[in-house]
Amino acid sequence: MTTIAENIAGVRQHIQAASNGREVKLLAVSKTFPVESIAEAVRAGQRCFGENYAQEGSAKVEFFKEHYPDIELEWHFIGPLQANKTRLVAEHFQWIESLSRLKIAQRLNEQRPAHMSAINALVEINIDDEESKSGIAPEALSDFLASVSLLPNIQLRGLMCIPKADADETEKRQTFARMKKIFEDCRTKGYAFDTLSMGMSADYEVAIEEGSTLVRVGSAIFGARNYSKS
Repeated sequence: MTTIAENIAGVRQHIQAASNGREVKLLAVSKTFPVESIAEAVRAGQRCFGENYAQEGSAKVEFFKEHYPDIELEWHFIGPLQANKTRLVAEHFQWIESLSRLKIAQRLNEQRPAHMSAINALVEINIDDEESKSGIAPEALSDFLASVSLLPNIQLRGLMCIPKADADETEKRQTFARMKKIFEDCRTKGYAFDTLSMGMSADYEVAIEEGSTLVRVGSAIFGARNYSKS
């Protein structure tokens, strides 16, 4: 059985091989895993972590501020966000990768503490038009970006997607390629986007080959999740 440190090293090797020298950020998805597991990843040099649940994630942010004050970590909120949980994200996270509702953006903008820089935001695109998934339709993106760009405490950085879970490699590659095109179209329109978050444990290498700049890897680092403990 491999250690978390060994898993991180292996994932980084795969990222390097797939990226052809291009810089790709590794986000370790630590949702449901204990702080001890995250601490092991920190000791292995990992600095960016993703959380899906506002309360759990905020508690982890506070734990590491207290117990690892000399190590600067970057926390991304990557799950669906309810309106009654926006303050937790606004006060604790540097990034939100799942922005898709103007109401949520407005609340984050209002609740962002004055001493913190604007929260970095990725807009989640429902790229495969799945009813069970959050995210906005590609055709609604232009108006959404125009509205969010007026909020001073939201810094738009790019896009995120989650392809169909049962898609094969060819289908996922096509999905990632469509996302890359949408991303580049936004840049052409003047948005200073630098982050395209695509790819998880099962498909991050394909996502990188199609242009991802950030991959969200959980189980390949921390092992299988036990959601009964979450």
